[in-house]
Amino acid sequence: MDNFIVSARKYRPQTFDTVVGQATITKTLKNAIRHNQLAQAFLFCGPRGIGKTTCARILAKTINCEHLSPSAEACDQCQSCISFNENASFNIYELDGASNNSVDDIRTLVDQVRIPPQMGKYKVYIIDEVHMLSASAFNAFLKTLEEPPPYAKFILATTEKHKIIPTILSRCQIFDFRRITVDDMVSHLKFVADKENISVEENALHIIAQKADGAMRDALSIFDQLVSFAGNDLKYSTVIENLNVLDYEYYFRISDQILNADITGTLLTIDDIIGKGFDGQHFLIGFAEHLRNLLVCKDPATVKLMETAPSIRSQYAEQAARFEVSQLLTLLDINNRCDLVYKTSNNKRIHLELSLMQMCTQANQPQKKTPAPEKPRPAAAATTKATTATAATTATAATKAATAVTAATAASVTPVKLRDLKENVTGTISIKQDVKPVKSNSEVLEDSVIYDRANAFTQEELAAAWKDYVEGLKSNAPHLYSSLKECIPALKDEFSIEIKLENKLLETDLFQRKVEMLGFLRSRLDNYKLDLTVKVEENSRKKRPYTDKDKFEQMASKNPALLKLKDELDLEIDY
Repeated sequence: MDNFIVSARKYRPQTFDTVVGQATITKTLKNAIRHNQLAQAFLFCGPRGIGKTTCARILAKTINCEHLSPSAEACDQCQSCISFNENASFNIYELDGASNNSVDDIRTLVDQVRIPPQMGKYKVYIIDEVHMLSASAFNAFLKTLEEPPPYAKFILATTEKHKIIPTILSRCQIFDFRRITVDDMVSHLKFVADKENISVEENALHIIAQKADGAMRDALSIFDQLVSFAGNDLKYSTVIENLNVLDYEYYFRISDQILNADITGTLLTIDDIIGKGFDGQHFLIGFAEHLRNLLVCKDPATVKLMETAPSIRSQYAEQAARFEVSQLLTLLDINNRCDLVYKTSNNKRIHLELSLMQMCTQANQPQKKTPAPEKPRPAAAATTKATTATAATTATAATKAATAVTAATAASVTPVKLRDLKENVTGTISIKQDVKPVKSNSEVLEDSVIYDRANAFTQEELAAAWKDYVEGLKSNAPHLYSSLKECIPALKDEFSIEIKLENKLLETDLFQRKVEMLGFLRSRLDNYKLDLTVKVEENSRKKRPYTDKDKFEQMASKNPALLKLKDELDLEIDY
């Protein structure tokens, strides 16, 4: 029985031209070889499974080739290429940075670098996962990396570039590898399937490529796994069943139901999805991708952003034509908000179903346009004149003022109802604002009379009102309550009251609440001309400890040992 070799190794690229999805980097390396401009050290960075180590091996093989092709590719026929293909080359060394990360390992490497190659032009050292080296190992490697012998080349590969110290980065030519696109992966999977005589549907290959998330090695591993299950006939239904992927048809069906405001059908569809074992958040993620594809279908310039099979794109275009852009944005917004709080919800299914019902209702609400502002009608002025004519003779001046206020308000009010406005983008966030109605003349007159009242009151009534106000501070400002409960304000001339405080800090706290305090007292005493003045008399009576410093000094006066303890421990008092 032959040993099975996974596709990621069996179909590993052997030349620069066969590397998948890294055309810019391979072209740069080939030009450097062709023009003899090779650096002494390279650093290949990027996510897993995208060809960093593969490119490092191809580069090591190519620069030692004895008969380079005009396109700067290895010949695969010379002694150096043959020994490399058989893993028997003495000029190429591969090290794992995870297991050779100590200073001693780097010192051994430096000793090997001193020995020139016995055959070929270069000794190439490929260090994978180089970010795993210790800081001491990096420092021991610096000098050799910066000024190696002319025959030594270093190729470092890493998935975590940020962990490499800057002194190493400055000594290398850095190549940032990118994730492989879905189309590139599908093309390579087709090539592998043809080589293995496997019949596979293109939709299935797109699902595999999307599941791999930009890593070619992952895509080939998934491909091998599915072939082991399904044999030489790989269908779309088999792929979605094994990879736990929700079928496209569910997303198309639920989108139509939302468009038709079919709440019953939507709930039955999501019940079917959950019944098949799919998690609600799995559906939300897939539905967001579906809505995004519908959105990019609305403009021919963005259709290329879809990462789906060509056979599905026509179905997307057909459904997208039935949606407005504002509807899709509304659905995306609701879906995103549901996804954000899904994990923290106590009843996840109800949370998901409620969001779907919101989609059915809000996506079908008509988009209201904001009417243009209208000029004030003459009727408002006529009504104002009629009201003025019926005012009492004793309140003629007040009525005229109220009439002016009413006319000015009517002229500035726009007939746009703010409660009917909605955001133009999502259509889901309503801007609600309670617009206060314009007061009539009688109401304006009544307010002016109220705020002119200045009823007389006694010291006892002032003390009672003050006590009630201070009691209200007991829960939310206990420190102020304890200080003000003994400070009774005194009534002065012309409705002015004066309160004496013990220190400046109390004055600051009281000033912050002056508006609130005056409002309470004016309403309670029915006197809207009441005013308050504050006077600080620190020596008016025995000083009470208010700050931490005051409290400490009072305690120290009773127990002098506290001062000695403070000095010995070199303590300070926070202010």
